[in-house]
Amino acid sequence: MTKRPRRPAAARPPRPAPRSSGRHRGTFRTGTLAVLAALLLTGSAGPSRVSPSALDHRRPPASTTRALHRLVHGGAPGAASLTTRAGFPTARFSTAGVADLRSGRPMGPQDRFRAGSLTKTLVATVVLQLAAEHRLSLADRATAHLPPGVPATGPGDRTGLRRVTIRQLLNHTSGLFNYTDDPRLSENLFGTGFGAHRYDPHTPAELLRTTLSHHPTAAPGTRYSYSNTNYLVLGQVIRAVTGHPYATEIRRRLLVPARLGHTSFPGTDPALPTPHGRAYSRIGDRRVDTTSLNPSWAGPAGEMVTTLGDLNRFYSALLGGRFLAPRQMAQIRDEKRTGGIYGLGLYATELPCGVTVWGHRGDINGSYARTAATADGRHVLSYRLNTDAHSTPVPDTAVLTAEFCASRD
Repeated sequence: MTKRPRRPAAARPPRPAPRSSGRHRGTFRTGTLAVLAALLLTGSAGPSRVSPSALDHRRPPASTTRALHRLVHGGAPGAASLTTRAGFPTARFSTAGVADLRSGRPMGPQDRFRAGSLTKTLVATVVLQLAAEHRLSLADRATAHLPPGVPATGPGDRTGLRRVTIRQLLNHTSGLFNYTDDPRLSENLFGTGFGAHRYDPHTPAELLRTTLSHHPTAAPGTRYSYSNTNYLVLGQVIRAVTGHPYATEIRRRLLVPARLGHTSFPGTDPALPTPHGRAYSRIGDRRVDTTSLNPSWAGPAGEMVTTLGDLNRFYSALLGGRFLAPRQMAQIRDEKRTGGIYGLGLYATELPCGVTVWGHRGDINGSYARTAATADGRHVLSYRLNTDAHSTPVPDTAVLTAEFCASRD
């Protein structure tokens, strides 16, 4: 999730990476999880569980391992990646650094972590399913699908949500101000106010009022501008259309069918499920343990907790056409309205070797994660750090290039 205080241009919050083609955008542990790749790719068996006997000692590709090592050398306490490929009997897991600076424990394949804006892809998938069911249209005004009591305009009768469509929310062309850029809220979420406010609860209506107190960044539909507000609103759209919270619909429609048993939406619960390591952020000149926090401010824009294995299984199923019909698959990949930057909760990255991968990244207090996959979902990489992009600069495509551009082992 992209939620950072306002900073000079060189340190602006990360956006989906521009492709390099010009179109736009410690100690090592290595091993191979003998989790059948077919299970991760199809979800045809129960949630993946790894026992000691399910490990062998083949090294993962050296280039991917070196890329993780560089991230740790650059300041991340720990990094881990998981690769699944159709036709290969095992999933490749590797780590660098540690999951816990005090104990020195390495990251594990079953560790839960906050995935930030990777949440958005699941939210977008549910919205597109609702469109396929003719329960809404992407051309609908957002105000046609909001529960009672959700504000739609700000002070002075500003336009607010009145002209914004569902599609514009999905592809970040709504022009709505990003609520996490509000100076006061940003300072409490990421700055010196974090310690005193880390357990504060936040409601969607409160956060939307924060958004609407600011002028829009652009007229609806005129340009791409990443805003967490868009998916905050989409969560409310799902509630109004289905009668259920967005997390309930994601569980029913996506998690249960694909058997993603390690993914959850904590709401106001500050604790991570076990097993998990620690999460670290840089606040001022101090490294702060940010593992425990109330994630209600993130909601459908970035509250999801998951594992690398569940991420691989979800994106493989999505890109393989399991969740969406062909029309909706074309829509989720459609980047025309953003100038080739972002689809509908999914975006493409063209790597230096000419390979194009699809996925998303997430950034939230103490956690950075990214998933990328080939267009057919048959080769998937997810990786994570136990720190955020504000605290440690992340070469956005370095690990992806190492994985997808290196010669295959």
